[in-house]
Amino acid sequence: MTSAGFDPKFLGTAAGLPALTDSGATDAVELDGSTTIDYTHFSLAMSKSRKFASWVAWNIDGGEMKALSRNNIPFVKDPRIPAEFQTGDELYRDNRLDRGHLARRADLCWGPKAEAQKANRDSFFFTNITPQMDDFNQSTKEGLWGRLEDAVLADVDVDDLKVSVYGGPVFNADDRVFRSVAIPREFYKAIAFVVDGELRCSAFLLTQNIVLAEALDLDEFRVFQVSLTELEKRLSLTFPAELHAADTASVQLLEEADRKPLDSLGDIRW
Repeated sequence: MTSAGFDPKFLGTAAGLPALTDSGATDAVELDGSTTIDYTHFSLAMSKSRKFASWVAWNIDGGEMKALSRNNIPFVKDPRIPAEFQTGDELYRDNRLDRGHLARRADLCWGPKAEAQKANRDSFFFTNITPQMDDFNQSTKEGLWGRLEDAVLADVDVDDLKVSVYGGPVFNADDRVFRSVAIPREFYKAIAFVVDGELRCSAFLLTQNIVLAEALDLDEFRVFQVSLTELEKRLSLTFPAELHAADTASVQLLEEADRKPLDSLGDIRW
């Protein structure tokens, strides 16, 4: 399977891939000598210890989107990567956990039809999937998290309707373990776009408070706008310098204890 992967020049200006820290690189799965694994319209890095992607980066061409069905596309492990470093259906059977896409399926379905169809299928590899409470997908389908990419394309005069997105789970040492898998309770997303030739980047953190005892339960979902610098403190990676320079949250945001979650898309600083 040969795929072009994430295009760092997609926006017409440099917006490259995250760089893993030394510890992140040591923990990363390598494919053909690289920790970056390419698919159609997206790339990612896999954590050996957590068996999920540490980051996923994808390109969205809003002017070339195709409406494609997800029917009859199975979730499968990527045969290029040892199965022991991937989390599959063994985690998701008979419980409230959904198989949640990191790079949104709909975001990837663009370009010529055959290319869009390949991207659609590629999105179902377990390397692009993390466990999310069933309410996560349902609550965020019309909520803030699920609409961030759509919102920037709708609310901002984005050059050429093109957006690049970076996202993944936050690996916390105290994440609760279920079926021998530590379940991420936080996710991040950074959205890069160009307005009048100027690169901008807006970053977000979502918390899904998971209680794992005899049953799976959920407290609440909260979405915060954060700086890339704050995200880096939680992750085993650094974002490209050009994204830091373009960070729309460059002014110091409130400390975590004082920060309020976003109530609506209108609260976002694009």
